[in-house]
Formats: sequence, C-alpha cells, structure tokens
Amino acid sequence: MRLPLEGVKVLDLSQRGPGPFCTMMLGDLGAEVTKIEPPAFREGFPSFSTVMFPSQQFSEEDIEREYVFLPSNRHKKSICLNLRYPEGKEIFYKLASRSDIIVESFRPGVTKRLAIDYPTISKLNPKIIYCSITGYGQDGPYQDLPGHDINYIALSGALSLISTAEGTPVIPLNLLGDYAGGSLYALAAILAALLVREKEGKGSYIDLALVEGVIALMSPIIALFLCHGLIPQRTESLLTGGMPCYNIYQTKDNKYVAIGCIERHFWENLCQALGREDFIPYQFADGDKKREIFTFLQTTFRRKTRDEWFNELKDKQVCISKVYTIDEVCHDPQVVRRELVESAKHPKFGQVKQLGTPLFRLIRAPEKIRSLGSFPGQNTSEILFSLGYSEPEIQSLQKKGII
Repeated sequence: MRLPLEGVKVLDLSQRGPGPFCTMMLGDLGAEVTKIEPPAFREGFPSFSTVMFPSQQFSEEDIEREYVFLPSNRHKKSICLNLRYPEGKEIFYKLASRSDIIVESFRPGVTKRLAIDYPTISKLNPKIIYCSITGYGQDGPYQDLPGHDINYIALSGALSLISTAEGTPVIPLNLLGDYAGGSLYALAAILAALLVREKEGKGSYIDLALVEGVIALMSPIIALFLCHGLIPQRTESLLTGGMPCYNIYQTKDNKYVAIGCIERHFWENLCQALGREDFIPYQFADGDKKREIFTFLQTTFRRKTRDEWFNELKDKQVCISKVYTIDEVCHDPQVVRRELVESAKHPKFGQVKQLGTPLFRLIRAPEKIRSLGSFPGQNTSEILFSLGYSEPEIQSLQKKGII
C-alpha cells in the first residue's frame, strides 16, 4: 500500500521535543526523513532519560537503546554534519536541493549566520517548504528570549489554570507547548504547505512559535475574556476542578478516579448510582451545597478501591475513568484492543515496543512501524554515497571533523 507522503523527502535539523515529534509523524505518513545532527550531538545535549531521571546514571548502551525505543526517532536516518565548515554546508545544500521539507528549531538568526536559512535554500530549491519552530517566533520583543515549555504555557495563561486548589501552578510535563502547541501545529502547517505547492507549484516558509500554539489552544477561554471580560478562577471554573461533577477523587487504595459528568443526564446517573438523587438539582450549586456534595463524594469514593468504583459505574452511563500511572497505561484493555503499542525487530535489542500514532488509522498501513530509530551518524556514509561522495572523500571529511 502506498503511504500518503511516500516520496516526500524531509531534512530534520530540529532537536528536542516539537520538531522531532513533528517529523516523526511525517515519517509515519511515509515521508523519507533524514536527521542532520552535529558530530558532538551526545556531548552537548542530555538524553531524554537523564532529563526525566536526573539522579540516575545511564550507560552508553542505555542511551543507544533509548534512541531505538523513543518513537520520535523512528522512520528516520541520521547523518552527523558540521554546518560551520564550507564542506558541511555543501553537503547540506546537496541534500536540500533534492528535499521537499526542512524543519529546524534553532534560535532566530542562527540559520542565517550558518547560511542555511530559507532565503538561501529557496534559491537552490524554490519548491522547498521550510518550517522554523521557535519559542516566540522570528520577530517581536521576545524573539531572542530563551525558553522551554514551562515558559510558553506561562505566557499563554494556561499555567495559571493548571494548579492546586490553593492556586499554586502545577507543571504538566511538556505536553501543551512542545507537542500540542508545537508539533501538531507544525504538522498541520506543513501539510497545508504541501497542498499549496501542489496547487501553485511553489514552496513556503513557516514561522511557527510555540507560545502562539498554546495561546491558540486557549482560544475558548480567551474568547470568554474578550467577549465578557471574565477570567476563570481555579476554584470556581467547571473545567479546572471548581465543581463536584468534574473532578478527581481519591479511593480506598490511595489511587484516584476521574469523574466528568458535565451533562445533566450523566450527573443524574452518578447521583442515582450513589443513592443521592436529592443532589441532582444542585449540579452547579455554590456555597454550602457545593461543599456538602464535595464532602459526600470525597467520603464515598474512599470507601472502595479505584478498580471497584470503575467496574461499578462504567456500565451505568457515568463518565468515569481510572487515573493511571505510566506503568498501567499500556495494559489497559482499551489500549490493548486498539493496538496502540506496536513492536518491531531490532538487530541488537530484539523486539522493541513503541507507542504508535493515531495517524496509523488514517493510512491503514499493514506494517505500521517500518524502521526504528538510528543512532546519531549511523547513516552518514550511506547518505553521502547517495550524494555521489567516494569512500576516500568520506574518510577525508571524517578526519576534518565535518562528519
């Protein structure tokens, strides 16, 4: 079966989070993705495992294994290339001339200094689609301000609404800024640019700012402020834990269930299942009544375990789910039935399991994970041979530290 982006060539200059996840999805859709990594990549950037578990020690083989297991590396080849050398630039220009898409995540101005920016590349390849992913965009007073996910969700207002009952902001991993505000918007923009090129025959430049992606995700909340001048409060808003019908409750085994009974009939089902039909008219009550319902639900859910509550309420049309820890997710029967965990054979590490992508349901590929991640520089010689470089030339480039 032919994949939607089969034949499309992508150069991935990005590092960390948004760009690699975006190019992973392009690869999932069939694109041929080549990662351009600096020769000293591992020395300058910590692995994801050391970011998540900074107190633990990881061996060289642990890091190599991680490159294979991380989904953001799959369906990609890797070439280590020093773009500060003229010979390195020449290799990049040859790759860019035959590519369709470039994704980069340097700070504004870096690609221009390296002479690999869109104006330079578009002269070599007018049909190139060039996507720059940065924190704040290519212009504006914050364009040179460094940042990470926490900074972008802070500026967007999202962090102020993700907090404890006391109002202290809680950091929600790097899901909102990097992946939702970054990777998904970048993918949508690139696919749209491919359609534009199909119609008009020309490439595009995409200036994608992560903070703008998060602000866009906040559009329903910001719309209420622009319309009514209202600012949701953590302890009052329905969707931020201000109401009993949409909240998280601790259970007997010190685990949690999530209740999402926003619609009236779901709330009625919950009240009836718990024998408190008298609470039905007070779904969105305030003051003493709200406190009474909160107290009842908190006390009631502590009487049984998480799984007991789920099994009891799931068939009564109540919006309930278990709050899983990471080790539980992949074993859930719904996740198993939908085959979200895929596996592929690796010559060194054997069967490697990875989370798939919802895009696989679109493309209906018989073999979903076609190739696992490459270690930095693993495909350097292969790629250079395809560009016409000889073995002596490759060895010379290696001695000079260019590859």
